[in-house]
Amino acid sequence: MTAGTAVSPVEARIRAANTERAGAFVGYLPVGFPDLATSIAGAIALAEAGADVIELGLPYSDPVMDGPVIQRATQAALAGGFRLRHAFEALREITAAVDAPVLLMTYWNPVLAYGVERFADDVVAAGGAGLITPDLIPDEAAEWLAASDTHGLDRVFLAAPTSSDTRLDAAVAASRGFVYTVSTMGITGARADVDSAARTLVARLREHGATNACVGLGVSTAAQVAEILGYADGAIVGSALVAALADGGLDRLTDVARDLASGTAVLPAGR
Repeated sequence: MTAGTAVSPVEARIRAANTERAGAFVGYLPVGFPDLATSIAGAIALAEAGADVIELGLPYSDPVMDGPVIQRATQAALAGGFRLRHAFEALREITAAVDAPVLLMTYWNPVLAYGVERFADDVVAAGGAGLITPDLIPDEAAEWLAASDTHGLDRVFLAAPTSSDTRLDAAVAASRGFVYTVSTMGITGARADVDSAARTLVARLREHGATNACVGLGVSTAAQVAEILGYADGAIVGSALVAALADGGLDRLTDVARDLASGTAVLPAGR
């Protein structure tokens, strides 16, 4: 990425995945679902099954970007007593057990309420790599940009098919780790086909200087992972993993994660 000079752990892992295989598999699970201990075990199982990067979602009362599968899971976590301190507990246990870098995915209000510097301090202390902030745009992120620079944390901003060239410039310049490339306009959730707009958006991001673009929203099969890695650096899967954990526990989650990881195995033609 263009922000900062040091290569981040997330960027290094994605680069390695693109050198050794077709690209990176980025997996999402929420903290506290179906309970805290299982969510920690699930993230560890996800990494052991082949995920290169873990996104650990913080349950939030107004998840405007999340589809029904993730909403149900995060609402269950909140109902079960999730508190922000549990995110740091989970981070510590996961990063102690696996070497996959772990990003917290969080809406911005909880970070503001906690205190941006204090939040950054606690992420570092727990071994976290940084934040994905879906509702924060670079123009309004001065406090987070400063804190993440001070603490050496990654910051992942979103780019959408409707983003202007100015917005893409800002997302590329501000992001460190990767740019979260939104494949479709809408909420998260597995879809039968990944929108072709993602391919066009990745090409636009390349024109604006992005070196790591990972595609998410609607990715649910190994075939889709392989398709995405033909033009992007990573494929992000969330709802399919959450559904697997909800329906079949850790065993089902591991099976689905291994299958999804198989989509990274073959280099696309021309690579």
